[in-house]
Amino acid sequence: MSNYTTYEAGTWSDLGQHCFRHPPLEAPGKCFLSERVDSSGCEISLNRFEPGKGYPFLHRHQQQEEIYIVVSGSGEMLVDESIIPLQEGSVVRIAPAGVRSLRASADGPICFLCIQATEGTLTSRTIGDGSIVPGPVNWQN
Repeated sequence: MSNYTTYEAGTWSDLGQHCFRHPPLEAPGKCFLSERVDSSGCEISLNRFEPGKGYPFLHRHQQQEEIYIVVSGSGEMLVDESIIPLQEGSVVRIAPAGVRSLRASADGPICFLCIQATEGTLTSRTIGDGSIVPGPVNWQN
């Protein structure tokens, strides 16, 4: 049994090769990872919206909070009628009940991670769950 799973999604510029389909929704540039890496604690999606494009709908969740992390580009997030400017390095956490949408700026694409986890289930923060394992780090090539 292996303690890890890998998946190669491609480069951020090639995310257009992925398309999430949930009729009638079709979302080019969206790649959900939980099934691809057999995650059991959270959902992560890689996302790329082309200039001026974004979610064509508002949405909220029942249990899942979302954390959006912008890795390149700029755009805007709409949360409960507030407009939040986004740029590389922006991080936005939204509670399940928050009504949201996101779009890229007109002058370039935006690439971001979206992490979903059940609100209120985090049992430790930062390194609280980790422990040092004795022995050398051996990078055999």
